[in-house]
Amino acid sequence: MNSADSAPTPSPEEICVQIEEQTLVACQVARIAAGIVAEGIATGVASALEGVRHREKELDTLDREIDQGVTSVITKVSEEKARGLLACLKFMIGLERVGDLLLNCSNRASAVGSRVELQDIRDLTLMASRLEKMLGDVHDAFRQRDLNRALAVLRADAEMDRLRNLVFIRHLDHHDNTPRAESFHVLFMTQSLERAGDHAKNLAEEVCHLVSGHTVRHVLRSYDKPVEQMFIDDLRRKHKAQ
Repeated sequence: MNSADSAPTPSPEEICVQIEEQTLVACQVARIAAGIVAEGIATGVASALEGVRHREKELDTLDREIDQGVTSVITKVSEEKARGLLACLKFMIGLERVGDLLLNCSNRASAVGSRVELQDIRDLTLMASRLEKMLGDVHDAFRQRDLNRALAVLRADAEMDRLRNLVFIRHLDHHDNTPRAESFHVLFMTQSLERAGDHAKNLAEEVCHLVSGHTVRHVLRSYDKPVEQMFIDDLRRKHKAQ
């Protein structure tokens, strides 16, 4: 009998810990991929983007492992741990999609190289860097169960939307009737980064739900408040009602 055969079978609680650790690793992998995209766009060097495909494959592997792990133990643990497992599953779905979007952006950046205009390079680099920061904050918020970190990601998503809009306006409104070079690729890269930011925001909302028990999306919305302020107001209202 070899050592692998004699190794003790991990308990459901140990598997839960392992799944959360894998989820945190996935957050870091996605963050690194976003950083690679930012560097590749800023330098215009296609070889700088080669690491994104490797990170995307890592995320695919973690996605399969976490899905199998959750399926094997979710009926064997407490309700609280089951909620944590479901959060890990939702995290991994979002992070796997972030990986796909970053790979798409990376492939287009490799295709256009240095032919992108300087202002587009600046905005795309800024978007990728902001996404890197958002994913880092998502990792810390989930690891520390930190509501403030999660709310910081919700605020950062508005800046991603603003940058996306600036790029779209610049490429779709030709006041001087002069078409911009590589508009097709630039617009798709911008959209990929903005959508990746949306997934990061969804992960932050999941942390809010995990920490507080309240769902950000179902808070009564008004048009004069940002979503994170409405979430805080709702928490205060429910606390006073107790």
